[in-house]
Amino acid sequence: MIVDVLRHPTAADLAEAVAGRLVTTLVERVGDTGIAHLCLTGGGIGTAVLQALHGIPAVDAVDWPRVHVWWGDERFLPQGDPDRNETGARAALLDHIAIPADNIHAMPTPASSGESVDVGADLYAGELAAHASPGLLVPAMDILLLGIGPDAHVASLFPELPAVHDERPVAGVHGAPKPPPLRITLTFPTIHSARQVWILASGREKAAAVRLALMPGAGAWQVPAAGARGSERTLFLLDQEAAEELPVDLGRPSA
Repeated sequence: MIVDVLRHPTAADLAEAVAGRLVTTLVERVGDTGIAHLCLTGGGIGTAVLQALHGIPAVDAVDWPRVHVWWGDERFLPQGDPDRNETGARAALLDHIAIPADNIHAMPTPASSGESVDVGADLYAGELAAHASPGLLVPAMDILLLGIGPDAHVASLFPELPAVHDERPVAGVHGAPKPPPLRITLTFPTIHSARQVWILASGREKAAAVRLALMPGAGAWQVPAAGARGSERTLFLLDQEAAEELPVDLGRPSA
C-alpha cells in the first residue's frame, strides 16, 4: 500500500490541485470500468475543493451520470440544514453539474430515520450494500476524501469513541466531542475498502494531527487518521501550514 505526502503552498493551491486530480481520476475510472464511486468530505477544505471543481472547465470532462456520490460522515440534522455536509456540497458543486439525483447518496436525516441515528446508520449501510458487488457489503470507493481534525479524527471517527472499533460498514455516533453530538459515519472497514483515500489538511491548527497520523506505530484508537488508509493508495494532500511539523524530507511538492 502506497502512502504519499504532497505539499502545496497555500490552501487555494491545495483546493485547485485536488480538484484537477479528481477530474483526472474520475475520467480514468469511468473510462476503465464504466462507473466511479466518489466519497465526499465536509469542512472548509472539502468544500473549497468542490468550489474549485465547479470553477474549472474540466469539470465537464467527467461523465457525471456514471458517477455515484457518497459521504464519509454527516451531522444528524434536518434536510437542508446549513451544517450538513450534503447542504454545502450541493451548493458548491452538485446542484451545478449534470448528475442524476439517484446518483447522489445523501446520509439519512432525523425525519427519514425515525429520529434514530442508529436507524439512519443502518439505512445508509443498506444503500451502500445495494450498490456493492455481489458478496460485498459496500462498493469500493474509487476516491474517498477525508478531512482531519486537530484531534486527528477523520469522518466522525473520534479518538477513543466506540465507532473507531465498529466493524459494521456504517455507525451511529453518540456524544461526539464537537457539535452536533449525533452523527453518522463510515467505519474503518469501509474506509479500508476504498481504492484511494485522500486526506486533506489545510492550516496550522492541523499540523500536529498530520504529524501524528504519519508517525510510525501510531494507533487508530487515539489517532484515527493513522488508521485511514486505502487498499491501493493513500494520499496526504496538505498545504504548507498543515505540513509544517513534518520532517522537511517527508513528502514532495505537488506537481
